[in-house]
Amino acid sequence: MAIGSMLRRRWLPEKSFPSYAYLPGRQPHPVRDPAGHSYNSEAMPSAAGASLDSDIFLWGLDLFNHGYYWEAHEAWEGPWQVAGRGAPLRTLFKGLILLSAAGVKIREGKQVAAIRHAGRAATLLRRLNTAHHTFERALGMPPAALAEHAEAAARLPAALQATALGQPQPVFDFILGPRPGERPINSQRNR
Repeated sequence: MAIGSMLRRRWLPEKSFPSYAYLPGRQPHPVRDPAGHSYNSEAMPSAAGASLDSDIFLWGLDLFNHGYYWEAHEAWEGPWQVAGRGAPLRTLFKGLILLSAAGVKIREGKQVAAIRHAGRAATLLRRLNTAHHTFERALGMPPAALAEHAEAAARLPAALQATALGQPQPVFDFILGPRPGERPINSQRNR
């Protein structure tokens, strides 16, 4: 089901991944435990992150695509909080947060919770108006297609490989982000 992370593009290759992919109860909590990978580290500013060309959105894509689902959830939490209530962008970020939570639950082997989170994500993603294709371009697929992928991934037990504790493991058979040759929305990046 999952594809190797070596085939997955990086949007912010200069930024190092965390030292482990957090799974609740298996490693130190990343921000609350002094042994956590992000303890006392400064978060990316979220006020500037409520856009699809922000570093925080791109960092969330990198984290998600490479199997750091808890960390992707955290990355997208700030932009979700500052996006305008009722705004489509807020709906998108909430859908991505829930999809990340589904990834955590798949990694934990908690299928019922994964199905619930993926279903909630899918409901939100299907609400998005895709007439202007902004979200499709940012995600690499229409939000409704992402909703279908999310639900399918949660329904099927993931064929997880044995990995070392904390090693990230992508569990979805899709990659988020603009298609090859495209740039993030309004971005001048040359990645």
